[in-house]
Amino acid sequence: MQIAANPMRINRKLLVLMMLLSVFCCRLSSAACTDPPAPKVNWTGCDKQGVDLNDADLAGAVLSKARLDGVDFSGADLAEAEMSFASLVGARFDGALMRSARLVAIKADGAHFAGALLNDAIFSRASLVKADFSDAQLQNASFYEADLAGADFSRARLDGASLERARATRAKFIGASLDMAHLSSAQLNKADFENASLRKSELNQANLSSASFVGANLTRATLTEATIFQARFDGAILDDTGWVDYKRCRRGSVGVCR
Repeated sequence: MQIAANPMRINRKLLVLMMLLSVFCCRLSSAACTDPPAPKVNWTGCDKQGVDLNDADLAGAVLSKARLDGVDFSGADLAEAEMSFASLVGARFDGALMRSARLVAIKADGAHFAGALLNDAIFSRASLVKADFSDAQLQNASFYEADLAGADFSRARLDGASLERARATRAKFIGASLDMAHLSSAQLNKADFENASLRKSELNQANLSSASFVGANLTRATLTEATIFQARFDGAILDDTGWVDYKRCRRGSVGVCR
């Protein structure tokens, strides 16, 4: 005759098993923060503020929600790293390799990315106030709805990049390349595009009030319904440029859409 199992005994065993698993998982979670820097290391939610990770190999690392304020990542390999929602205020990424890194909604005001390789990186909805991206490689990078107020993109390569709906008041794009970039509906008032290349770029419905395009190349760019109050276009190349009033500038137009 088969004897039925005692439900109370089974429930107690399940409870003990769940408690053991919980302790085991917690130990694994806390131990991850003490793991040394290495490719694909998981530092999710860890506090690494002020740590020197210069030239570290962190390719594919998971640093989501980590506290990384002031960390030096200069020259580090962070290709395909996941850093979304991390705090990176004042962190340094000068010359870092960050191709296809995900930095969604990070807080990185005052961070330095000078000369970094950031092609295909994602900075959507990130806070990058006064961040330094000078001389960085940012082809096809995304800054959708990012806060870029006062950021410096001087001489950066932003070809094909998306800055749609970004807030980039007073940002510097001096000598930068933004060919085929997407800047529609961006807040670019008082931004400086002096001598920048914006061929075939989209600036439709963007706020360009008091922005400077002195010496810039806007060949075949589109500014449909953009706000250009007090914007400067001295010496700007406007060949076949789609103007704010839907007309197209004639070839040979310089400084003024004719």
